[in-house]
Amino acid sequence: MPAFEHHVFVCHNSRPEGSPRPSCTADGKSDLHTRLQQLAKAAGLAGKVRINKSGCLDQCEHGPTVVVYPEAVWYGNVKPEDAEAIVEEHLIGGRPVERLRIADECLNNKNCPHHG
Repeated sequence: MPAFEHHVFVCHNSRPEGSPRPSCTADGKSDLHTRLQQLAKAAGLAGKVRINKSGCLDQCEHGPTVVVYPEAVWYGNVKPEDAEAIVEEHLIGGRPVERLRIADECLNNKNCPHHG
């Protein structure tokens, strides 16, 4: 079997109510993950793209968070209705969805204005 062209990681982290940092999912489930899987399969990407559940990606203030490898494109505040753009524009078309990208200066930066 050939290697996957893309790995898509969807944060499923859930924190207790009142935690200092937000959760990407309220209950550890993700309609976003399910929608990405459905759309990728419908687009004929099975065997080419792997949609994975992930634990915390440490971009909580931008959640729900999705990262696509090998390009290392980080998406933030992603909703299930954004899944179609990620599949069509990025996974099929090869163009990251700019409106969903986390700014480079915010990635892994505790001084990001969004960080709690």
